[in-house]
Amino acid sequence: VQLQASGGGLVQAGGSLRLSCAASGRTLSSYDMGWFRQAPGKEREFVAAIKWSGGSTSYSDSVKGRFIISRDNAKNTVYLQMNSLKTEDTAVYYCAADQNSRRYLSVSRSQVDYDLWGQGTLVTVSS
Repeated sequence: VQLQASGGGLVQAGGSLRLSCAASGRTLSSYDMGWFRQAPGKEREFVAAIKWSGGSTSYSDSVKGRFIISRDNAKNTVYLQMNSLKTEDTAVYYCAADQNSRRYLSVSRSQVDYDLWGQGTLVTVSS
């Protein structure tokens, strides 16, 4: 099973990008999914997460109101729409799956709960 993140690139501040996370070898439809990012010289941090059903989402305060996480289970893909990008959004973005979630309604914001990770896609926001 592999997760493949794509859609990263270079964008000017104020612009938009949409990241995609696709799975091969297994369906993602029963897993909660998350996006995390790691900026140069910093620790990896939570960005957004979505329940397997799409019925619940969570965002970090730094991206709330600018980023939207969504999923299309029929396409086995999770998306992160990033709008109003800032230079501080520059990072490698990782998608991850929480394959063993016991949460009924909420999603985890903790990296330790995500046990399947993609390889990351670089987002660079220029001023």
